[in-house]
Amino acid sequence: MTQQSWDELGGALSSAEFRAASDAIVANIEQVIEGKTATVRLALAVLLAEGHLLIEDVPGVGKTKLAKALARSIDCSVRRIQFTPDLLPSDVTGVSVYNQETHDFEFKPGAVFANLVVGDEINRASPKTQSALLESMEERQVTVDGVTYELQTPFMVIATQNPIEMEGTYPLPEAQRDRFTARIAMGYPDSSSELAMLDVHGARDPLFALKPVSDANTVRRLISTVREVHVADAVKQYAVNLVTATREAPELRLGASPRSTLQMLRTARAVAALEGRDYVLPDDLQNLAVPVLAHRVIPTADSQLARRTTDAIIADLVHRLPLPHERQRSPYDNRPSTGDGRAQYDQRRN
Repeated sequence: MTQQSWDELGGALSSAEFRAASDAIVANIEQVIEGKTATVRLALAVLLAEGHLLIEDVPGVGKTKLAKALARSIDCSVRRIQFTPDLLPSDVTGVSVYNQETHDFEFKPGAVFANLVVGDEINRASPKTQSALLESMEERQVTVDGVTYELQTPFMVIATQNPIEMEGTYPLPEAQRDRFTARIAMGYPDSSSELAMLDVHGARDPLFALKPVSDANTVRRLISTVREVHVADAVKQYAVNLVTATREAPELRLGASPRSTLQMLRTARAVAALEGRDYVLPDDLQNLAVPVLAHRVIPTADSQLARRTTDAIIADLVHRLPLPHERQRSPYDNRPSTGDGRAQYDQRRN
């Protein structure tokens, strides 16, 4: 994957600066999305992990609002694509147009040339159009007519899809789904959050009044900070064991790819940083297993007949897989160890 160097991203932020910047983005989004703090923080973690987000849920729960609120909270270039059956790949990537004045072809960038790309109802476009995103999502570049154009950093695709209405839709192919770092569901709000939503959204839509609280340069520095989060060898091995378990599970016909291991580790770094830690816990990987792995695997016919979802299968694998026996400590962790010499990973560092 093509990534900018440390110098291009900018210097890492201090712990206090990171918390202030990330909390400001989360608080800004929560002006629009009520009662979904965990979902909002996971969406931000995917951005800081340099990944892409797939929001899949029933109509009317705020999928597009979450995507647009995250985009509007950052002062950077944002493009929205409404995926329809007649959308063409050139509408996404761009097209070369002949200029009669210069007697030459000029490249007209498509909607993918932005820091944040919001793709609404991505499964309503044909597989040919969906595949136009493959190169940009993995390699951070677009190739048109033999010419390669680099994309800016940060770059994130936030796509939504409705799993209920399947008429006139095209399921995302495995190669496309595997490029999404995480898949999340909004879910219905609880009663108190829905009541608060009536007060906030009843007279006007707060999304229109949302102002940016960060910018692209700050996000680049947040990404630099996330890259410095320490991951112990035992935690890395646990990530490999977790992904390997999906390939050996009899309930699954297709397990998770090596790309998923990388993306889970990067997202775990972002989650740890958002929690105020400079090291990753095995618990971070456990909490991320379902959103990062479940959309990449394919259940067997027997699992489908038994109505077992991939979310439930991954959750069972996490429950059965033992945690690391020897948990190596972060070199920055100065807490006392437990009586058996292991680090107290189940507690936050003071």
